[in-house]
Amino acid sequence: MAGLTLGEVARVTGGRLAGVSADAVVTGPVVIDSRQVRAGALFAALPGERVDGHDYAASSIQDGAVAVVAAREVGVPAILVEDVTVALADLARHVLSRLRENGTLTVVGVTGSAGKTSVKDMLNAVFSAAGATVAPQGSFNNELGVPLTVLRAAEDTRYLVVEMGARGVGHIAHLCRIAPPDVGVVLNVGSAHASEFGSPAATAQAKGELIEALPPSGTAVLNADDPLVAAMAVRSDAEVVTFGAAGNDVRFLDAPELDADGHPHLRVLVDDQEIDLTVPQLGEHQVVNAAAALAAARASGVATALAARALAGASAGSPMRMERHVRADGLTVLNDAYNANPESTAAALRTLATVAPGDRGIAVLGAMLELGDRSDEHHEAIGRLAASLGVGRVLVVGDEAAAIARGAGSIAEVVPTADAAIRRLVPSLRADQVVLVKASRGERLERVAQALLAD
Repeated sequence: MAGLTLGEVARVTGGRLAGVSADAVVTGPVVIDSRQVRAGALFAALPGERVDGHDYAASSIQDGAVAVVAAREVGVPAILVEDVTVALADLARHVLSRLRENGTLTVVGVTGSAGKTSVKDMLNAVFSAAGATVAPQGSFNNELGVPLTVLRAAEDTRYLVVEMGARGVGHIAHLCRIAPPDVGVVLNVGSAHASEFGSPAATAQAKGELIEALPPSGTAVLNADDPLVAAMAVRSDAEVVTFGAAGNDVRFLDAPELDADGHPHLRVLVDDQEIDLTVPQLGEHQVVNAAAALAAARASGVATALAARALAGASAGSPMRMERHVRADGLTVLNDAYNANPESTAAALRTLATVAPGDRGIAVLGAMLELGDRSDEHHEAIGRLAASLGVGRVLVVGDEAAAIARGAGSIAEVVPTADAAIRRLVPSLRADQVVLVKASRGERLERVAQALLAD
């Protein structure tokens, strides 16, 4: 992004210069948080439910921004546009097109109902070992996050990883118009956002838009063990690379297994090369994620041996995703409170049962949101799974998740709030126990993990 003049930004976004020279140059980042402004930055003033970025236009200029992208007059140097979000998308599309002119940039899109952020972090580690790489910060996977990720790319960027989320059909297609992919990775089709999509078939239709956006010269990387994902192969003329137990290109040689610390062991065949690898992240689901990363690396021209070495050192890069913290007295807290759906919650419970069998394992579970009409059914199934795995105790937070307790039976109890869960837990915990905290983001159960670690 750095190096564009404000005149070029205005032309690309259809904006009007106000109080600033067309020859002024953007030398810093594009930001939407005024606290991230530094010299030469371009501040995009977004309206929000609680905060309006336009109110921070003057302070952003004082802090060194060269101009503000705004939807109304702000009394400071600005580019005035009809819609700031649309302007960011237009600008990102232009910058990516310009960067592609040298022919060395590979754009890798990642989607799926679960695991997008974990795979994005793995790919960041893999590609960074091979060349200059830009990947999303946190879960920047929507109509704002994708442009902001693209706008961090520079002339020397060799790999651009773009995480793509969706809450309906057409969303990923829109993101692909902002960042057209060379490689598209689809991990799975699960239950997440069932209330928006309505059915697994509709979810698959939406996720497959990533594959439809690939050029004939591109590569689709598909989970061969998920029938709805495998079926996407016919939705593009691009080359297809598959991974999983049924994969042709990256194939499991053993069933997934975890070591005593919950780290997954991976033995796969990549073409004719056998890879034996332990990934320093928690949970058996990371086995599939690592295979997806190896397949995406293969599709992007990264040597398998290099990719495997990078994965072996790729610790979790995003917060509240099976973060393992050990308190001074030995109590372990697994903070997986960023998000939850039936698939990811089941994987987290299996990890807990492995690292802390019997009464050493405690699960603090909140609601898995946006599951539609089958929400109670999914929650009750999670409770039954916890009981069948031998989890010692399940503390369910909130009435919306109460069906978990019905499924778990005598090992479970329901408390109304996170604060109530903290009060219930603290007096009874032992130093040898492991507490898993898991819920959808809207439940904010990370407060439980933070309180236990601060205790």
